[in-house]
Amino acid sequence: MVKEIVMTTRPRFTFRRSLLSFTVATVGLLTALATPALAQTFNVLYAFTGGADGGHPFSGVTVGGPGTLYGTTYTDGTDGWGTVFKLSQRSSGWTLNPLYEFTGESDGANPEASVIVGPNGALYGTTTAGASGGVVFELQPPVAACKTAICYWSETVLHSFTGGADDGRGPGYGNLIFDQAGNIYGTTEEGGPDNYGTAYELSPSSGGWTVSLLHSFNLGLSDGYQPLAGLIFDRAGNLYGTTYLGGTGGGGTAFELSPSGGTWTENILYDFPSNEYFGTPTGPGALIMDRSGNLYGPTYYDGNTDQSTVFGLTPSDGRWIFSTLYIFSGASLPSGPLAVDTAGNLYGTSYFGGVHGYGTVFELTNSRGYWYLTDIYDFTGQSDGRYPLGGLTFDRNGNLYGTTYAGGNVLDCEGYGNFGCGVVWEITGLHDRH
Repeated sequence: MVKEIVMTTRPRFTFRRSLLSFTVATVGLLTALATPALAQTFNVLYAFTGGADGGHPFSGVTVGGPGTLYGTTYTDGTDGWGTVFKLSQRSSGWTLNPLYEFTGESDGANPEASVIVGPNGALYGTTTAGASGGVVFELQPPVAACKTAICYWSETVLHSFTGGADDGRGPGYGNLIFDQAGNIYGTTEEGGPDNYGTAYELSPSSGGWTVSLLHSFNLGLSDGYQPLAGLIFDRAGNLYGTTYLGGTGGGGTAFELSPSGGTWTENILYDFPSNEYFGTPTGPGALIMDRSGNLYGPTYYDGNTDQSTVFGLTPSDGRWIFSTLYIFSGASLPSGPLAVDTAGNLYGTSYFGGVHGYGTVFELTNSRGYWYLTDIYDFTGQSDGRYPLGGLTFDRNGNLYGTTYAGGNVLDCEGYGNFGCGVVWEITGLHDRH
């Protein structure tokens, strides 16, 4: 029997902000100094072992109720196909409970995205593999009170992707979203008439769920394709997302899908340039929206310029104005979705880079139209983790949460180069200075 997995003592790292030399851009470029150093606290909440608890989270975590986090691991678990987990805060630390272990069969395999809490309190997510092309699943807690240390939840597969003209295939690392009517929205990397990816809707129908394609991406110059990230809503009910490839620039697109008369119309907000050095695009990542309706996201590494960026898109008189907020030099690779706080500051992670080369947590602050970067934390690659791949999220108290793909218990995860199975981490005290 699997035992309840508890980390009763947490590695704690108190640090000061590093001074960096960096380039900032909105329209032009300017060189600026980093924000004065201030102390925050970095805590490892849990280090994965590669057993029933899973290993190598691709995505960040989702905040449930107070002191509760949910997430997924891409690999491990009993059958090696990934897990869904719950972290609960207790006086002695944080306790991890595996909620579900994927078998790699019809139930799905290798979840790249995290789970979200649905209107009914159940968890919803996707797997990129398993079945014939990945699944959308629901997890419900046990009906009866649990009398054992671990209580696994029950999975219901809402949809198994098959590809083809009428269905998607291979959902990526973007989280699902709900609308107010209880419909679910997401993207797939493949499928659709041209097999270049889809944006889809799942609607409850007669005790089941019906899939409909909102948009099928193609290789045409006016459209992007292969949407890796998920979708977000604005207040008017429009959807926003990105494609990794395509568009007139060849480097992917940022797009809007607007509902009208039962159909959805695509509007390209920006075409990203291609990366001629590798023959692949710089590629935009997942979008977020602030309270003013501005969009923000990262771009991946451009081998031609040896740079990656964080960009913004601002609505103005029916158009969208693109700006580069920050340029990362070298292979820093800003990764998962950014997070925005109530003051409009942006937070993100870079997969590589930093003092030790194992990734960073950074903040971007706007002052008089210019964005300034502060290096909040540099991963050492040891017990604090390495390679933060997933996105970030805040709880109601302003604490910031994320994951790393590797590091933690560096002697665990045999067969992965003894790099560790990854960690869930927390940063507190970020807003003491604001």
